[in-house]
Amino acid sequence: MSPWLDGALRVLAALALMLTNGVILILMLRKVLARFHARIGPNRVGPKGLLQTVADVGKLLTKEDFAPRAADKWLFTLAPLVVFVPAFAAYAALPFSETWVIADLETGVLYTFAALSMVPIGILIAGWASSNKWSLLGGMRAAAQQIAYEVPLLLSAIPVIMLAGTMDMGVISEAQQGAWAVIPRWYIFHPIGFGAFLLFLVAALAELNQTPFDMSEAESELVAGFATEYSGMRFGFLFLAEFSNSFIVSALAVVLFFGGWTLPFLPVEWVAAVAPVVFVLKVYFGIFVLMWIRGTQPRIRIDQLLSLGWKALIPVSLGGILFTGILLKVVG
Repeated sequence: MSPWLDGALRVLAALALMLTNGVILILMLRKVLARFHARIGPNRVGPKGLLQTVADVGKLLTKEDFAPRAADKWLFTLAPLVVFVPAFAAYAALPFSETWVIADLETGVLYTFAALSMVPIGILIAGWASSNKWSLLGGMRAAAQQIAYEVPLLLSAIPVIMLAGTMDMGVISEAQQGAWAVIPRWYIFHPIGFGAFLLFLVAALAELNQTPFDMSEAESELVAGFATEYSGMRFGFLFLAEFSNSFIVSALAVVLFFGGWTLPFLPVEWVAAVAPVVFVLKVYFGIFVLMWIRGTQPRIRIDQLLSLGWKALIPVSLGGILFTGILLKVVG
């Protein structure tokens, strides 16, 4: 097969996965939050409301797309793409199995974090270009919190990288194959890995603008924050990227702490045929946990959010890296 054709097919597969995830996760979020809040979720359009999200996608595709009169038209149009493209690019290094990966990068972890770090730029552009004070506040909040939490999010992954000796996400997954007696060799069960996972989880919630850290879209304070003035498919691009980021961060957690596509008590050759299914099921369970937190925790204040990031998570993350280095040096 031509390298160009192979590359094009891989990109199209990633785009199809991103769009499919968006549709599934919107319905999943509604159903999960409805169950946690003891209320009725989508149940009218299609069997058990399964076609509600399809109807919503149709609405977004046909809804009038307008911009405020005082908006910066170029930046207002550009912002959804600046948010969408990095979220799409972050799929490239995710290893669904030993062979199912768009780009097998030796620096896959670093690449994925770098792609996610571009998203706040688009959110800030969206807030600035909207000529709306609520949008501007939402964009500034998003930039402040995501810059603050990108640092501990990356630092929380470094102990795992040190344990595995690589940033290749496929190799990190393979390093967790097998078990210690009846305990999987997943890094979540390693003393260092467990602490790193707790830091990763908190930082990931802030990076995703998820409750209790949903400051940029705090509807009770900022209408819809940075997205207030957006409609139609521009609005769709912004929130498709948000749902995609949930998938990517959950996939990172699966690779770093839960063995990727591997299963601890089965031979590698047995798992190979269903490895992508195993990986996706783990990722969706992680997304369910994120939705669980979203549906049960109250929002904290912006000053508490920034204080937690700069004064607590970053020092603790640096301490974890130092401890990991000392442990590896002593143990060898």
